[in-house]
Amino acid sequence: MTWLDAQMYCREHHTDLASIRSLAENEKIRTLKPAGLYVWFGLYKDAWKWSDGPLFIYQHWKYAPSGRLKKCAAADFGSSGFWTDWQCDQKKAFICHHDPVPFSKHSVKVKLVKDSSLDLNDPAALQNVMMKLDQKLKEQGVTADIKLSWKKQRDGNVFFKDEEDQK
Repeated sequence: MTWLDAQMYCREHHTDLASIRSLAENEKIRTLKPAGLYVWFGLYKDAWKWSDGPLFIYQHWKYAPSGRLKKCAAADFGSSGFWTDWQCDQKKAFICHHDPVPFSKHSVKVKLVKDSSLDLNDPAALQNVMMKLDQKLKEQGVTADIKLSWKKQRDGNVFFKDEEDQK
């Protein structure tokens, strides 16, 4: 699948694409995959970060990531386990993970009325909105450990114009 399709599949059937946080985790995954097979995992370039949100600290690049068009990471777990960057629309095998602790997952549709100069698909704007949503939940007395994330559409954007707004 493409990286985005793999991410949507993993989120639907598991938790998310796998995040690799150590050499030991990288090696564990490498031993599971057949030789010569590049595999998508949860690292993508939006200032390189993990699909499921944690900080990107550990890295195992074969070469430094190459550029603007290559925004998703795959690893050659069949041999070295080193990571390389790829264009996200290429089809590759992928690896998901699931949280061992039971959790509930809820999707909430948000409609925002915005200033026309604000790009709601800009990572900085998305982060700002996320922080405000988190703050509102705390103000309302929500004490559970909640992980907020954006669900990207097939075109890679989080928000889209509502048909009513386009009239």
